Amino acid sequence: MVTTLTSREFNQDTSGAKKAASQGPVFITDRGRPAHVLLTIEDYLRLSGGHMSLAEALAQTSTDFDFDPPRVDGGIFKSADLD
Repeated sequence: MVTTLTSREFNQDTSGAKKAASQGPVFITDRGRPAHVLLTIEDYLRLSGGHMSLAEALAQTSTDFDFDPPRVDGGIFKSADLD
């Protein structure tokens, strides 16, 4: 179940918003537009992939971005310019 609250409603009844978040996401609007989402920590961890080590993050095969670093021509070492 999704709940939508205005910022004013959220500020006036924070405990009600937390109770609603146990049933599903709570969208908080500013001037009629969604601005924030309140989730339980369990829902957040499920959506974000949970606790992940750096090694696990680097080993992921599914990525949302392309990374094509440029090739380094002429080697990686350069003489220092002391002039």
